Formats: sequence, structure tokens, C-alpha cells
Amino acid sequence: MERMNLTGPCRAASSRTWAVAAQGLVSRGSLSWTPPGRGAPSGPPSPGIARGGDEKEMPSCWQVGAPAQAPLPPGYPMARRESCPECPVLFPFQEHDIETPYGLLHVVIRGSPKGNRPAILTYHDVGLNHKLCFNTFFNFEDMQEITKHFVVCHVDAPGQQVGASQFPQGYQFPSMEQLAAMLPSVVQHFGFKYVIGIGVGAGAYVLAKFALIFPDLVEGLVLMNIDPNGKGWIDWAATKLSGLTSTLPDTVLTHLFSQEELVSNTELVQSYRQQIGNVVNQANLQLFWNMYNSRRDLDINRPGTVPNAKTLRCPVMLVVGDNAPAEDGVVECNSKLDPTTTTFLKMADSGGLPQVTQPGKLTEAFKYFLQGMGYIAYLKDRRLSGGAVPSASMTRLARSRTASLTSASSVDGSRPQACTHSESSEGLGQVNHTMEVSC
Repeated sequence: MERMNLTGPCRAASSRTWAVAAQGLVSRGSLSWTPPGRGAPSGPPSPGIARGGDEKEMPSCWQVGAPAQAPLPPGYPMARRESCPECPVLFPFQEHDIETPYGLLHVVIRGSPKGNRPAILTYHDVGLNHKLCFNTFFNFEDMQEITKHFVVCHVDAPGQQVGASQFPQGYQFPSMEQLAAMLPSVVQHFGFKYVIGIGVGAGAYVLAKFALIFPDLVEGLVLMNIDPNGKGWIDWAATKLSGLTSTLPDTVLTHLFSQEELVSNTELVQSYRQQIGNVVNQANLQLFWNMYNSRRDLDINRPGTVPNAKTLRCPVMLVVGDNAPAEDGVVECNSKLDPTTTTFLKMADSGGLPQVTQPGKLTEAFKYFLQGMGYIAYLKDRRLSGGAVPSASMTRLARSRTASLTSASSVDGSRPQACTHSESSEGLGQVNHTMEVSC
């Protein structure tokens, strides 16, 4: 099952009416768009539905036409801007329900494949879906400059997407290991050779498990708020007790936000409390929450610490806010990974959702992470024209990542390879590339 949508914010005035049927797009899927100023909240527009024969007002700077660069899959429209330099590009996306060995996965694809470059694959935290978890980050203007170079694949955990039907009585939610084992079906369905994963919380755990089981499919990982430890009996009892005294959204909020953030009850916390309760199916969420809280240890160890140690073989960037409930878990995960391929980024003045509260800093770090792997050798920073320059900490981050990986030949799309120890540190002794960067 596939649904086709076009979304994107615009500040231009809406002055033209367009007929979906006249564009010849109805037969290729449904187009979603809500014009700004027509009952929609401020900020990025929420989806609206345009069906055959319906008319929606569309900003004059938005036009539907053929893609100017690489061709998209058949039937995939591309929106482009013609005359409005202030209007961000209107990104096309497709929704898919992918068959896997453990049930259907809802997947959203943004953009089109870029040669042999990996796809960016995201996995959200428990209590959220790809929209609640990643929209702010991927709609950030500098992040859009990055994603123009990659196809983006957003994965929703089973039953967590907007409008999901409630699972039947007795449904067995997939284990965390099974959630990871569902992802190769997604990779195979779209023909991706490998992916760069971005995961938050439970999603970070799933992607790490995926990389352990299928290392050849993973080019790199950005893991935010990851906790590599399983839940013991005391943790399980505490979770059960919390569930008896609090609503499910409030229980989940203690996982997403720090105690300080919850006590302050900021607008962000209030917004997420409301959306977790109204947007995500509560019965399905309870199943995901229960499964995450019964997870096992990730079973990773730093190479050389134990015989036959298992660890993540790809470059990893660990991210946590300095006021996040997951800080201890991320620190422990950092201690278990290969220091020559791991970067630890602690974000100052950031709580439990750094991708929401600090999208600019996270985008800058992600840019250097990609450049360290040899992708997007040059990327225009819109802020440079205003005199701003990358911070010293981010420059050190870039040098650290670049020192541990080769970047030759990757600009044209071929896969870069990690250096061996002898290649990256010959004559210098072992170089520790794990570093804590406060930005």
C-alpha cells in the first residue's frame, strides 16, 4: 500500500487555486498539503488531503513539474520552486506499508536515491512516531541542505504511526531483536545498499541491534539517548508501579524528559503530553512500552576488553543532552564502543530531546559526521554569509572523525571504508577518537 504526499513550509502568500485532477496526479496517489493561514497552526503546515476534483490553494511559488536532476521512480511527482528564493523546497514523500517476517512496517520515504550513497534511515523513540520525533530536525533549513544529498527513510515502529489501527486482542508485539530483524526487509524493498541510521532512545537501541546483526548493511550510526542496559527486576517493578499511579503519557514523559523539564512543565512538555495522548494509539503504545522495558542488554564490549568482544563496526556518533534522563546510559555505551570510530557529543543546555530543542547544533554535528565518512565534501552553510563560523568544538569533531576514516572516492557516491589501525595511526600510537564535545 502506497500513498503519495507533498509537504513543505512556505512563507509566501497563497494566491492561486490549483486543481489536483488537472495536474494529472490523482491517478498516481493522494497529495497532502494544508495552505498556511487557513486554520492551520503557525509553523510547518500539517497535512491536508486533496482528492480527485478537489481544489486547494497553493502558493504561487510552488509548482509541480518534472525533476530537474536525477529521475525519480515512475509516478513520483517532484515539486520545485520557480520564483521564490525565500521559500524552502517542497519535499515529496511516499508512504509505504512493508511486509516483514514479523508484520507490517509503516515507512515514509523523502527524496529519491542518490547514486550509490546510503539512505538515511531513522527510528523514533517509544511514545513517539517519526513525525513527533524527527519533524523539527529534518525540517530545519540547514538539515534540508544535507538531506538533498540523500534519500531519507523514516521507519515507524509497528502500530505507532498516525492513524494506526489498534492491534487485536492477544497480539504479540515484536521483541527489540525482532524489531531490528524487520529492517532488512525495508532495505531490500527499496534497494538500498546500506544505510546511515539515526535513532533516538528505543529507536537507537533497535538500530544498534540491527548493526550488530547485519553489519554489512550499516554505514554509520547516530545514536541519541541510547541505553545499552536491559531492565532488571527492580526497574521492572518501578515501571509497573509508575504505571499504576500515572497515565501512560505521563509515564512515557519521564523517559523522554528530565525531572527538571517535567517540573518546569514547559510548553514543549505540555505539547508532547497532549500529542502522545492524542496522536499515538494508546493500546499499541502500551505494547511497545512494555517490550522496551523488558529488553536485554545490548551485549557490546570495547574491543580488547573481553575475548571475542562484539561491538559496532561502523562509525558511531553518540548524542545526549547534558540535562537528559538518558545521560548515564549514553556514557556507559560510550565506554563499550571502539574509541577509534566513536564520537561522544554532549549538548549543553539541552534536555531529553536534543533533536527538537537544539536542531541547529545537531545538524552541524551531523554534517561533520558525514564529512568524516567522506560524504558531502562541501556543503554551503547559509549562516556564513552573516559572519558566523562553525564553532571550535565542531571543528575538532570534524577533524576527529576525518582522522579515523578515509574520504577518498566517496564524493562521487562510492562507499568510503574505515581505516585500519595501522593506516590511521601509524607511527603515532593508538589515537583515541572518542571525545566529549559540549556545544
